[in-house]
Amino acid sequence: MRRLLLLASLLLFAVGCGVVESSEDKATDAAREVARKAGERLYDRRPRTAEEVGRSASGIEGVEVLRVTGTSTHDGDGIDVVVRTYGSAYNRWSDLEEVAVRRCFTVRVSTKWQSRGDLRDVDCPDGAPLAFAPPPEPPRLPYEALRVKLPRVPEGGRVDEFEVRRRLAGLDLDPAIRTEVKADGGRVGVLLSVKGDRFDAQDCVLARVVPGATEVWVPPRIQRMPGEGGCTIANALDPLPPPH
Repeated sequence: MRRLLLLASLLLFAVGCGVVESSEDKATDAAREVARKAGERLYDRRPRTAEEVGRSASGIEGVEVLRVTGTSTHDGDGIDVVVRTYGSAYNRWSDLEEVAVRRCFTVRVSTKWQSRGDLRDVDCPDGAPLAFAPPPEPPRLPYEALRVKLPRVPEGGRVDEFEVRRRLAGLDLDPAIRTEVKADGGRVGVLLSVKGDRFDAQDCVLARVVPGATEVWVPPRIQRMPGEGGCTIANALDPLPPPH
């Protein structure tokens, strides 16, 4: 009994001195931590649009996106995302049940390193969370159609670059597919690719037409990483050795 009285006295003293944080403050801290971690996940050196950032934020568990302002992460101060998160806390000494709160924060997302973790408490704007359409699927590269369509030149024959280009035109490719053709030393190389993000492996198909052989292939993933030279017309003409 004496121990309980002592404990109660200490608790009252701590509250009177402002030492004990209220359950609502703790719950707010928990909500802020969710927003902070979201900001960490959203940071990326890759340039992205407001739509891309908002879509990414809305996919983080426990985060609702209420507002997105700005154009892109590499313009000006970047993108400001107002998010709503939830937090809860329970103090068995003062609470009859768990205290839960909803709080809003502005997360700044920019390619600048100093913006990482930039978080501000804000009032929650009115309205429902924003909904974002799924990102458009990139066009599929016509590997099999390219293999069938390219000419086969017999041994001792001559590869006609214009004939290769004519066959490619007959594929009626999606405008998002970039095409490159180059002739060199009796060979003709072909590159079909879609725009990459400069961070992940790029999608591409290579082909080479030489007398006696027409080859179509997809470079190994490691060669398709940025800076590795896999998705280039040079690799079509003179293929890189396979990775070890």
